[in-house]
Amino acid sequence: MGRTGLSRKELSRVEVMGRVKAHSLRLREAAKLLELSYRQSKRIWARYRTGGAKALQHGNCGRVSNRAYTAKFRAAVLKQVKARYEDFGPTLAAEHLASDDGLEVQAETLRRWMKEAGLWQRQRRRKPYRQRREAKAHFGELVQLDGSFHEWLEKRGPQGCFMNMADDATAKALGRFSEQETTWAAAAVLRRWIERYGVPWALYTDWKNVYVRPPNAQERMRGEAAVTQFGRMCAKLGIRIIAASSPQAKGRVERAHGTHQDRLVKKLRLAGIANYGQANAYLDEHYLAEHNRRYARPAAAADYHRRRPTERQLDEVFWLEEERVVSEDWVVRYNNRLLQLERQSQHWAPAKSRVLVRENEAGEIAIHYRNQRLGFRELKAASIALGEGRGAAPSPAPPSPKLRRRLPPASNHPWRKGFQQRTIPNFSGAA
Repeated sequence: MGRTGLSRKELSRVEVMGRVKAHSLRLREAAKLLELSYRQSKRIWARYRTGGAKALQHGNCGRVSNRAYTAKFRAAVLKQVKARYEDFGPTLAAEHLASDDGLEVQAETLRRWMKEAGLWQRQRRRKPYRQRREAKAHFGELVQLDGSFHEWLEKRGPQGCFMNMADDATAKALGRFSEQETTWAAAAVLRRWIERYGVPWALYTDWKNVYVRPPNAQERMRGEAAVTQFGRMCAKLGIRIIAASSPQAKGRVERAHGTHQDRLVKKLRLAGIANYGQANAYLDEHYLAEHNRRYARPAAAADYHRRRPTERQLDEVFWLEEERVVSEDWVVRYNNRLLQLERQSQHWAPAKSRVLVRENEAGEIAIHYRNQRLGFRELKAASIALGEGRGAAPSPAPPSPKLRRRLPPASNHPWRKGFQQRTIPNFSGAA
C-alpha cells in the first residue's frame, strides 16, 4: 500500500500557502521560498484555495503501486523463508529464494517484509573505535592466515577448524576444513594456495605456536631466533611471517570468519553435508568460487606472487625436521622409536654426531647427515618397549602363581599348648 499522509515537501507547501492566505506573504515571495516558478505557484495557490491542504497531496497517495508484488507472492515468499531461511539475513535469503525456489524478490523489499513479519531484526553493534590499516595494493603482497573453530556442521557432526587464507589486497579466499589448527593443517592450505596462485610475499598470522613462538632460554643465550616447523617451511619458500598483536590487526580475515560462519554454515545445511570430507569437496566445487566472485575485488596490475614451485620441490619443503644425536651403537631415537643406522660405504654418521630426522605428513621418515640421506631400519621390539616406558599402555603382567592354602595347625601342635605344657629345653645337661 502507498502512503496516506502528506510528505515533507507537501507540508512545506501547505505552510507557505497558509501564510499567503493570511496575507503575511505575497505569492511572488512564496514562489521564491518554495523554489518554484511564479506560474507554478499560482496553480498550487488555486488548488489550495479550493480544496485546502488535502488538495496539495499527490493524486497517487494511498493507491497500490502498479509494480507492487501481489499478496499471494508475498505470502509464498514469507512461507518459504519461515520453512528454510528463518535465520538467514535478507540478502542471503533473497539469493537462495531466486536460485533454489524461483522466487525473485529484491533484498531490500524482503528486508521490509521480514521486519514486518517479525522474522528479522537488525542488531546494533557497538565497537570501540580503531583505525583501519590500509590494505596492500598488490595481489600476493600479504596473505592473512587464521583458523576458525565453529560448529560448521551444526548437530550433524563435531566441531571443526576452518583454515582460512585471505589476500589483503583482493580479499580472495581459500580454505580447508581440519580437526585442529595444527602445523599440517596450516601447511595443507598454504600448499593449495601456492599451487593455485604462486608463493606469496608474506603471511599475516597470530601468535599461536603453530606459526611463531617466543625463544626459549637456550635460544636467548645464543642469540638465535625461534622458528617453528611451519616457520621453517615458509623460510624455505622465502615467505616472511608477520605476527599480529591483536585480532583487530588482522581484521580482514576475522571479518571473513564472520561471513563464512553465517553463509557457509547455512549452505552446508542446505546441501545436506554431514562430514568434513564432503565439506572440503563442496568448498572446491561450489563455495569458494562463488564467494570470490561475490567478494573479491581487483588489485593493482602487478602480481607479487613468486613462481610456483614444482610438485617435487614442494614435496621437499613440507617436512617436519628435528636434530638427534647418534648413540654409541648407531641408534637414533625419534618419537619413542629406535632407528638403527646402516653402515654406509662412503657416507656414514659417526657416534655422538648430530643427524637431521625428517618426517612428512604421510609419516615417512628420512635421516640426513651432511645433506646425505642415510639408510636405517627400525628396531620394532625396542621401540615398543621404549613406548611403554614413556607412558604407553603397559603390557599385561604375567599371572601370579596360585598360593598354597594355609591349613589350620594340628590338635597336638605346640601352638595349641599352654606355656607350662611346652617342653623347655634343659641347658644344664641333666635329663
